[in-house]
Amino acid sequence: MNRGGAGLPDFPWDSLAEPTARAKSHPGGLVDLSVGTPVDPVPESIRAALASVSEIPGYPTTHGTSELRAAAVEALSRRHGVTGVDPAAVLPTIGSKELVAWLPRLLGAEPGDTVVIPELAYPTYEVGALLAGAGILRADDPPRLAEPPAMVWLNSPSNPTGRVLGAEALREIVEWARERDVIVVSDECYLALGWDADPVSILHPSVCGGRHDNLLAVHSLSKSANLASYRAGFVAGDPELVAGLLAVRKHAGMIVPRPVQEAMTVALADDSALSLQRERYARRRVVLQKALQDNGFRIDHSEAGLYLWATRGEDSWETVRWLSERGILVAPGTFYGPAGGEHVRVALTATDERVEVAAERLGQ
Repeated sequence: MNRGGAGLPDFPWDSLAEPTARAKSHPGGLVDLSVGTPVDPVPESIRAALASVSEIPGYPTTHGTSELRAAAVEALSRRHGVTGVDPAAVLPTIGSKELVAWLPRLLGAEPGDTVVIPELAYPTYEVGALLAGAGILRADDPPRLAEPPAMVWLNSPSNPTGRVLGAEALREIVEWARERDVIVVSDECYLALGWDADPVSILHPSVCGGRHDNLLAVHSLSKSANLASYRAGFVAGDPELVAGLLAVRKHAGMIVPRPVQEAMTVALADDSALSLQRERYARRRVVLQKALQDNGFRIDHSEAGLYLWATRGEDSWETVRWLSERGILVAPGTFYGPAGGEHVRVALTATDERVEVAAERLGQ
C-alpha cells in the first residue's frame, strides 16, 4: 500500500524557508509577492450573504442551489460571452485546487493513461495525474502529439506566465481533441483579469461552436472576489461529464457549505465588486511592471492574470536570493516546470503600500 504522500513531489513553497527568513529580516519588513492570495477585504454584500443562511442546520446539496447554478450561467454569459450552458452542467467545488487535484481520478484516469499539462504549469496539475496513477506529459501544442492522451489541461490566462491563448489556438485544440475523444479541461481562474489581451473561455461559441461535449471549464472566486478563504469555485461544460462528477462527489462528500453557496451566488452577480478588484490589481501591476523593467528585469507574456513573469537572464533561485536581500519574496520559475529556470513569478497580491515599498527597494 502506498502510504501518505509517497510518490508525490515535495510541496514547492516549503523550499522557500531560507529566502523567506532572509526577506523577513529586512529592516522594513517583508513584501510577500510569492503567492496569489488575496489581501483585499471581502465585499460586504458577500459577507452578508454568507451570514444570511447560517441558521440552516441541514446538509447542503452537492449540486448546489438552483440559484447558484443560474448565477454561474448568467455570469459566464454576461462577463465572458459564454452561451448555451445548461444549469444542470454547473457544479460548485470546494475552491478550484481540490478539483484540479482530483479531476483526473474522478474522470476515470488510471495507470497507463497520459494527462497533458502545459510546459509551465500550476504544480497541482501534475499532482492530480499522479494521484490517479497516470503519467504526465508537458506540452503546449497538444495537436502535435504523436499519440492522443486521456486528458489535456489548458490554462489561459496562465499561472505563472500570464500567457493568453486566443480563440483560434483554443479552437484548434478543441477540434483535434474531438476527433480523438480526448477530454479538454480549461483552468479559467484568471479569465476576468485580462490586461493587454482579452482572454476567451473554451466554452465560448467562437472556440467550441456552441457544443460543450468533452469540454470542462474550471472557475474560481478566490481571485476575482477575494474568496480564497471561502473555498469557492465551480466547473461547467459537458453535461455528461458534469453528471459523472456529481455522482462521484455525492459519494465522496465533496460538498460546498451552504453559506458559501449563498456567498458565491451574490459574488457571481456583483460586477461592480469585480470591477473594483480589477482596478486594484491593474494599479499594482503598473507600479511593479515599471519598477522591474527600470531595474534590469524583462517581463515576458504577463498580458493577463495576477502575476508578472520576470527574468534577469540568470538562474531563478539567484533572482529569488537577490530579491530576498531587499525584503521581497517571489516564487522561482522552477516551481512550474523545468522551462522556468530563468524566471520568477511576481504576484500582484500585496497591498498598495507594500507594492510601493517593493518598487522603491528594487531601485536601491
